[in-house]
Amino acid sequence: MSNGDIFVGEVIGTAILILFGAGVCAAVTLRHSKARASGWVVIAFGWGFGVLAGAYTAAPLSGGQLNPAVTIGIAVDTGEWGKVWVYLLGQFTGAMLGAVLTYLVYLAQFRANVRDQETGEEPTPTLGIFSTIPEIRNPVANLITEIIATIALVLPILAFGLTKGLGESGTTVLIVSLLVVGIGLSLGGPTGYAINPTRDLGPRIVHTFLPIPNKGTSDWGYAWIPVVGPLAGGALAGLIYNVAF
Repeated sequence: MSNGDIFVGEVIGTAILILFGAGVCAAVTLRHSKARASGWVVIAFGWGFGVLAGAYTAAPLSGGQLNPAVTIGIAVDTGEWGKVWVYLLGQFTGAMLGAVLTYLVYLAQFRANVRDQETGEEPTPTLGIFSTIPEIRNPVANLITEIIATIALVLPILAFGLTKGLGESGTTVLIVSLLVVGIGLSLGGPTGYAINPTRDLGPRIVHTFLPIPNKGTSDWGYAWIPVVGPLAGGALAGLIYNVAF
């Protein structure tokens, strides 16, 4: 695959991933959304479907990695680092693009994010639509959660490559999508399961600059955890896979 194909594939695929993922968070979070308050299960499946759509779309061009933790895990296992920077650049660009597209889809809802004059309900904090927020702020615990959850993502992805039938049938991406849903349901409670550095960082940057009324803080003090944790988890998964398999 050429550098151009990889970059374009990762931009498009990651943008679709974030559009679905941030989109379902917006749908569940914002007032005047028909899906408001529909719950965590809906969010987990929304992100899973985002992986499904994004990875299948990007696969012919780049393989559809869409996640620096996956890219790093593969590089640690194989020792091939030459194209890592192209993957990461495409993923970061796509994540920011997906965040902007989500904002445009829910533009009316974001603009209506003001105090309700009839009920007195305060504006809805919007960072959770774009990036992760820990339920209990404990840097050590939050970092451990992200590392373990990312290993639970990347190690199976690497192992799926040994399952010949999955590759031949074209169902690998479907299985990975279900894996992401499972991680969300089982391991997502403490931190919101970033498990993808650019999935959190790119939209957080976009949130900082978007003209959203009453958007609240972008919480840059926490932002290093959903970057460092998944990168460490991806590298550890690659090392475990290389040693054990």
